[in-house]
Amino acid sequence: MELSVKQRKFFGTDGIRGKVGSGKMTPELALKLGWAAGRVLSRTGTKKVIIGKDTRISGYLFESALEAGLSAAGLNVMLMGPMPTPAVAYLTRTFRAEAGVVISASHNPYYDNGIKFFSTDGSKLDDDIELEIEAELEKPLVCVESHLLGKVSRIEDAAGRYIEYCKGNFPADQTLTGLKIVVDCANGATYHIAPNVFRELGAEVIAIGDKPNGLNINDNVGATSMGKICETVVAEGADLGIALDGDGDRIMMVNSRGEVIDGDQILYILACDAKKRGILRGGVVGTLMSNLGLDLALQALDIPFSRSKVGDRYVMEQLKAQDWRIGGENSGHILNLDHGTTGDGIVAGILVLAAMRRQNATLDELTADMTMLPQVLVNVRFEGKHDPLTSEKVLAAQSLVESQLGARGRVLLRKSGTEPLIRVMVEGEVHADVLAHANAIAEAVKAAF
Repeated sequence: MELSVKQRKFFGTDGIRGKVGSGKMTPELALKLGWAAGRVLSRTGTKKVIIGKDTRISGYLFESALEAGLSAAGLNVMLMGPMPTPAVAYLTRTFRAEAGVVISASHNPYYDNGIKFFSTDGSKLDDDIELEIEAELEKPLVCVESHLLGKVSRIEDAAGRYIEYCKGNFPADQTLTGLKIVVDCANGATYHIAPNVFRELGAEVIAIGDKPNGLNINDNVGATSMGKICETVVAEGADLGIALDGDGDRIMMVNSRGEVIDGDQILYILACDAKKRGILRGGVVGTLMSNLGLDLALQALDIPFSRSKVGDRYVMEQLKAQDWRIGGENSGHILNLDHGTTGDGIVAGILVLAAMRRQNATLDELTADMTMLPQVLVNVRFEGKHDPLTSEKVLAAQSLVESQLGARGRVLLRKSGTEPLIRVMVEGEVHADVLAHANAIAEAVKAAF
């Protein structure tokens, strides 16, 4: 059953997220959420939940609140400290835990935070389980008897376990020796993981965004702010760059000339490599935001392509429905179900590097047959009650642009599922025209508030 965000009071498309201290992200709600989740998730037997977090300062607060709530419901808690989101999914599976909890707002600024859950198999919770948790949130908190309270421990070797898992996705007969790689950790959860993974595989690593202080996560670094890594790759004469986001589930890459390689191009590389190796199952799932160039390039290789709604949970739904393995978003969420149950930036980077080594090719050469069409995304902050997407002026502006683009372009307007934003995307053949069209629609959206 597919539920809209409106049908759920607390959970959005990617857990619960918001500004710390207001709305949903309060200590009180985190305590109650831990208890409610514990009540629902303790019905299967192990009574064990893993908690990981990124590096934002509020992680301490929410970790403690969730820990108390889960303990009050009778569940034992295993703390990981700062760890990437996919590491929580992986260790939830390996420890056979009831669930994994991630405290992170991903690519958002430090003053936001979020809470999301993984099921015992490392996948995101089904909608019906989220609804059960929401139903428990409406009830008064009742603590179990003292002798049934959950205990708390720490997984001391969590980082080492995950590093070995990541390295296991690279061919055993290959190394990265001779490659110079810039790795941008976004001052987030991968700061003590990603540089070590690529170094231990043999690469010379230049790490940036690897000094988190609780306030600098995603601050002009990482997969959502590519300027610094592009400059560093060129300045250091590196072969390529790998940029991760604050919780490590997104990746963007940079070629030796300092040009960005986005999620669509990474999907193309992975699909081509799988096809050449004879292991591609079905096709590729992108989203409504995926560049038309990806669609056309895959068509040329007779690789099927389909689009889901924006959000990795919707990509996952289509992959499962079609029994395909590879999918993702141009923003850098990459899913390869042969190598994990959720988006994993480090593993996606390793798979691209493995393709480079197998084919003895550069990053440029692996993307040479894919032409990206100019695409502009303008974000308009939206906090009002009126829906600007239903405004006659906005609809008229969109219709005008679509008539001017004709069959050689696209327009997409949507609300973000994770931030109070209206996203205006325009795609076409000439960048200057696309930019002007996107700004014109964005102005119409602003005027509709």
